[in-house]
Amino acid sequence: MSLATQIVFGLLILSMGIGFANNHWQSPVLSIFNRWLRWMLFACTVAAAAREFSWSERPFWVLAGVAFLGWFLLETLYNWLEVCAVSKGPIPLFPRFRKNSEGDEWPADKRFILLRDWLRSTGFKKLESLKAELIKDYAIRSSIYQDEQGLVRLQVMFFPNGVSSHQVGYVLMTKTQEGERVMTSNLTMPFGGFYPEKWFIVRKPLMRNLDKLLRYHRRRLLREGVNVEVWEDDDPMDDLNRQQTSLEIANLQSGYLLPREFQEEHGRLSFEGRYRLWKEHWMINYLGRTVNY
Repeated sequence: MSLATQIVFGLLILSMGIGFANNHWQSPVLSIFNRWLRWMLFACTVAAAAREFSWSERPFWVLAGVAFLGWFLLETLYNWLEVCAVSKGPIPLFPRFRKNSEGDEWPADKRFILLRDWLRSTGFKKLESLKAELIKDYAIRSSIYQDEQGLVRLQVMFFPNGVSSHQVGYVLMTKTQEGERVMTSNLTMPFGGFYPEKWFIVRKPLMRNLDKLLRYHRRRLLREGVNVEVWEDDDPMDDLNRQQTSLEIANLQSGYLLPREFQEEHGRLSFEGRYRLWKEHWMINYLGRTVNY
């Protein structure tokens, strides 16, 4: 067995092992590492095949480098087509939430049950269960919590991930006396758009532990010296839907979204909007980072 073939089989076994382990851990770091492994596996497989079948006499690493760039171009095209489909598709970009009265707000999974117990033990009080329908049989379920001091509001979001599993994301929000919002999120869904002027948001897609994310958010409040304001009688559903409206208006004004009269013919995203969404999709998938806002 040639060295090139050994490299291919080694990468294949390693990628399969990481994929199997990640079915249990659901770690974004492992997912990113495995995407890079698959990229290298593709490049090495093409190079090994080219040498094995005498398609080219160039060195193995030269062929692997060309195949590596080829994968990038193919994935770029695929992701661009996916972004265009989102732009012209039926899925709402800024979905509206309604009260969830179906009793399915919390998935029956051990890690999510432990999460709910942790929220109770740290003094977070549940305010509302909400749901946003995207398409038929696909909905975002959201539970809104608030800490004991009434300074931090937490949105726990469950996204369907396959037939019976879910991915969880968190958004931590604090209001200031100047009418600003300080937000810390670990959502992995690409956004690529613009936020309202008085929103100060940091996204940490690799920080999956809520305790760490909460401590980071509170350090931000201290470091930035904001004058926090207590959440009082703000209805969680109304507040969340106002946020969605503010986001939509901000992105219409910034040019991320096309004016409504052009959306039916050309799609909802402008060319710049499609590029920003594509860029953030790639950055989250391969670097675990979002676009700087």
